Amino acid sequence: GKPDVIVLMSESFWDPTRLPNVKLSPDPMPTIREMQSGNVFSPEFGGMTANVEFEALTGFSNAFLPYGSIPYQQYIRNPIPSLATFFRGEGYVARAVHPFQKWFWNRSAVYKAFGFDQFKSEENMPVMQKRGIFASDESLTKEIIRQADQLRDPFFFFTVTLQGHGPYEANRYAKNTIKVEGNLPAADKQVLETYAQGIKEADDSLKMLMDWANERDRETIIVLFGDHLPPLNTVYPNSGFMNDVTASRKGSLEQMKAQHETPLVVWSNKTGPVKDIGSISPAFLSYQILKQGGFEHPYYTGFLGNIFEKYPIIDRYMLVDAAGKETAGWGRKKTIPPLI
Repeated sequence: GKPDVIVLMSESFWDPTRLPNVKLSPDPMPTIREMQSGNVFSPEFGGMTANVEFEALTGFSNAFLPYGSIPYQQYIRNPIPSLATFFRGEGYVARAVHPFQKWFWNRSAVYKAFGFDQFKSEENMPVMQKRGIFASDESLTKEIIRQADQLRDPFFFFTVTLQGHGPYEANRYAKNTIKVEGNLPAADKQVLETYAQGIKEADDSLKMLMDWANERDRETIIVLFGDHLPPLNTVYPNSGFMNDVTASRKGSLEQMKAQHETPLVVWSNKTGPVKDIGSISPAFLSYQILKQGGFEHPYYTGFLGNIFEKYPIIDRYMLVDAAGKETAGWGRKKTIPPLI
């Protein structure tokens, strides 16, 4: 039979143990660390979730759009092929799930244009428990399970979480269970403790979803990735992670990876985690998802697969080939690789 597919784009999900001169204990993301397949090289930093989502769902890249574009608000006016259209063509229920208002980022109109059957948002889902001011990952995960258990047809769920959203105020949670050590100002330490607690709860929620999937007969593919690094503000310069509170637009590959990589998990209840995917642009997620599901498609696996083999990262500023060699400022050069 056909596998069920659940994609979780986890709000501001990142590995905070990448911060130098800071120790977090215990590890806030043991499940994801064990299951990690690679990284997503996010085109954004600290925000602009919708642009990452656009790449993940369509296989198109923001690198070819004018700087500062927001496709969800500017370009999507008519039906446009996406993973939702693909899965519906395969007889799936295709559903978008996000525990916030449906007008935000124009999602209601965009998801319709993308071919989703339904958009489950704050307006048409049961009231969710909050952690801080946002719906918790735990309650969202329980809702995903509840919806999945009601379906007989194979389904594709695209879920955008909310709990991890900034700002990371000091007393968001009554109790933080991740200890932060290191030479940081008290305010930064509190921000990082709040953030790390959210990471722990996102990790716990993924484990809950995997435990549920492991009890199911049907193959269930779960994909989780962070949309961008969190807006941790002065934590970044004060820990020595980077000079400023926001990412630089240009830099060495090492620097760009540090400022743009978020964890990626591609996992199946039948075969476990896919390993060694490496660092990839979100535009290649559709390729990875369909490949894992055993599907073939001229665009998502054919065309994108061919490009992925040569250039796994296509960023506005930087092109990175399969050998890990970067071409900075590629868009302004006299000759652009024909494949691109």
